[in-house]
Amino acid sequence: MARIPTIPETAIEEQFLRASGPGGQNVNKVETAVQLRVHLDRAGLPDALRERLVRLAGRKVTQEGVLVIEAGRHRSQDRNRTDARERLQALLAKAAEPPPPPRRATKPTRASRERRLEGKARRSGVKRMRTERPGPE
Repeated sequence: MARIPTIPETAIEEQFLRASGPGGQNVNKVETAVQLRVHLDRAGLPDALRERLVRLAGRKVTQEGVLVIEAGRHRSQDRNRTDARERLQALLAKAAEPPPPPRRATKPTRASRERRLEGKARRSGVKRMRTERPGPE
């Protein structure tokens, strides 16, 4: 298992905004949602890891190279903040996993080819028997 890198606080910006969803009237006046912005240039990540992170994040990464994570599921600012950081850690953990080795092409064995052809012959025989009409007796 690969080690999950830590991102320095200088590369992370937090912005609070009004959240939609649960909260009643409170939702209209308190900024509980969190927008976490991670500047990937300042994060000091290895190139391979950064590439995988950008591919995994998809549209969450802007053209300027900023990863944006929005969290507004919870009613409190603190829980949303924790949620956003956990989602960032999960994304980093997934990107830190090394990619699987490429698949090596293999040929079917001679026995498996013969079994396949035998099955095809048997099936065609069954179908042939269905279409053949008995001759006049």
